[in-house]
Amino acid sequence: MHLDSENAEPTYQEFSLDRPGKIIFVGHHLSTGTQVKCLIRTITLAGAVLEVNPSVEVPNHFFLEILGIHDELGATVVKREAELVTISFNMLINAEFLHHVLRLNFEV
Repeated sequence: MHLDSENAEPTYQEFSLDRPGKIIFVGHHLSTGTQVKCLIRTITLAGAVLEVNPSVEVPNHFFLEILGIHDELGATVVKREAELVTISFNMLINAEFLHHVLRLNFEV
C-alpha cells in the first residue's frame, strides 16, 4: 500500500476476478429481498468494479455476494459509468479472505 500524494488516499493492488456475484438490496430493517446478478470484474481489499446491466438501477448501499462464498460484503457505490459500477467495501476485507476469493478461480 502507498499513499497517492495528491489526495492522500491509500491505493490497493487490483486483481482481475471476472466472477459472478449478486447485488443484494438492503430494505426496511436490513431485510434483503431483491437481488440482481452482476459480474465482478476486479477486486481489491477496499472495493471492486462490477458489471451490471445498464438498465438496472443499483442502490447506493447494498450487500455483495461473490458466487461460491456465503459471506455478504457491505458496499457503497462510488461511481457508475454505463454498465460498470465502482464500489467501495464498507470495511476493508481481510487479506486472507481476498486470497481465498482469488484461489476459487483456479479450483476445478
